[in-house]
Amino acid sequence: MDRRDFLNMSALGLAGLAMPGGASELFAKSRESKAYNVVILGDTHFDTEPASVYHSHYNEPVEWLNRVQRAEFARNGEMWRDRCPRLLKRAACLVDDNTAMAFQMGDLIQGDCGNGQVHRKMLDDVMNRFKEEFGGLPFVTVAGNHDIRGVDAKATYHDYMPGRMSEELGKRIEKTTFSFNIGDDAYIVLDFNNPDNDEIEKLLAETMGARNTFIITHGPLFPMDEQNCRWFFHGSAKHTEERRHFRAEFARRNAICLCGHSHRTRLTDWSGDGGRIIQMEMNSVWSSDAKGVYKVDSEGPEAYGAHRKSLAEMPDGSKIVDESPLFDEYRPGIRRYVNSNSAGSYKLNVSGKHCSIDFYAGDSTRRSETFKLR
Repeated sequence: MDRRDFLNMSALGLAGLAMPGGASELFAKSRESKAYNVVILGDTHFDTEPASVYHSHYNEPVEWLNRVQRAEFARNGEMWRDRCPRLLKRAACLVDDNTAMAFQMGDLIQGDCGNGQVHRKMLDDVMNRFKEEFGGLPFVTVAGNHDIRGVDAKATYHDYMPGRMSEELGKRIEKTTFSFNIGDDAYIVLDFNNPDNDEIEKLLAETMGARNTFIITHGPLFPMDEQNCRWFFHGSAKHTEERRHFRAEFARRNAICLCGHSHRTRLTDWSGDGGRIIQMEMNSVWSSDAKGVYKVDSEGPEAYGAHRKSLAEMPDGSKIVDESPLFDEYRPGIRRYVNSNSAGSYKLNVSGKHCSIDFYAGDSTRRSETFKLR
């Protein structure tokens, strides 16, 4: 498929959109003007106090995991008491006449409900709340590990979310890996929990010829500079062949990856496999006041992987495995690397020649940083 074919398909798709809140007009306007923006939230881990509202059925038998996850319930309840509602309202204020959609980068909810019906209620509660805050703007989310965590959680998410995404996008969505377009640009949404390789190949073929290709995934495309560094797209050692194959496919498209999972605001600009991938990790887990201030923790290609080397052990107390060869595979291709522990909201700006992301730390009314992607 060439660019003309993609644009013709794009136009047909736009003609079929009929969503509440004037979404079809927003898409059409975006296509006509060739410029638009998208408001983005990173991980949100929606939850509430008391923990019994969503976690009364929770019963994790592994002692260390039970301790860690109950601490997360307490963290989430405290941050959703005040800071995260403020962050969400600030994000909603970023919406303007050129805003096409709102995105969320997975781990929409905490999960760990211990009951499928409660898990579904948690999903429904947060989707309805976010939709209300964004004034009915089309809202797209991607599957995160917390979104499918707990008793019957995966089945519940896979039953609930495709239908909800169908409503948001005005097209039939049957899987947690899917695509859509805004004007001339293709957005491919990947379920990194269970990569559907055949579906991804199909979506890449269908979107060939797009002006920009955006990959939306919860887990990053690159190894994470964190304890669990292999928790990325096809990150397991046994999936090395698939990882390198899709890395090359995305690089040839000069893809821009929008993701979360790391609870970091982090830019990685990598060249290799005959192309380039620019990745932006985004975080809306405002778990402490300090994270509401933008501060660069490390910067430059040489900093990639340095954080993990400074760590002593995994969350369960086991020794961290040396993964230097994995990082060495990527390090020569890194052009830019900016790593921050900050949380906030984001605004993707796309035009014919340029693409950038504005970051607003915490609930700041002033832009904290602009990351140039194109």
